[in-house]
Amino acid sequence: MSATRYRRFLKLCEEWPRDETKKARDLGTFLRQRVASAFREGENTQLADPEKCDQMYESLARINGNAYRQRFPRVRDTSFTGVTAEECRVLLSGSMQQSMDEEKKGLWKSLMERFSSKSPEDGPEKAPEK
Repeated sequence: MSATRYRRFLKLCEEWPRDETKKARDLGTFLRQRVASAFREGENTQLADPEKCDQMYESLARINGNAYRQRFPRVRDTSFTGVTAEECRVLLSGSMQQSMDEEKKGLWKSLMERFSSKSPEDGPEKAPEK
């Protein structure tokens, strides 16, 4: 019976879209990793709780099939902030994350320069000789 569950999860992983802009933060990639770790032995894996496995599959299948989007349609394609789905996609992309990380480094460096007695470019201090 676990062979059937394994095949169903594999099919779900194939159908689940990947977002290449998010690289390591993509839900599809995470799902594939979790299925691989849960079914280490492939079709021969013995599951501790088959009912919980079935519930998890059904939940993921509903999300992938947009069941909740169809059941609860949105009036507008924006959030409460007024940001569209495309703008959110851009903000959450890997390139935007990388630029934010670079910006944080710049802020950290400027704070260090402001509060330290010497600039970081001077290099490490030498200990006084005895």
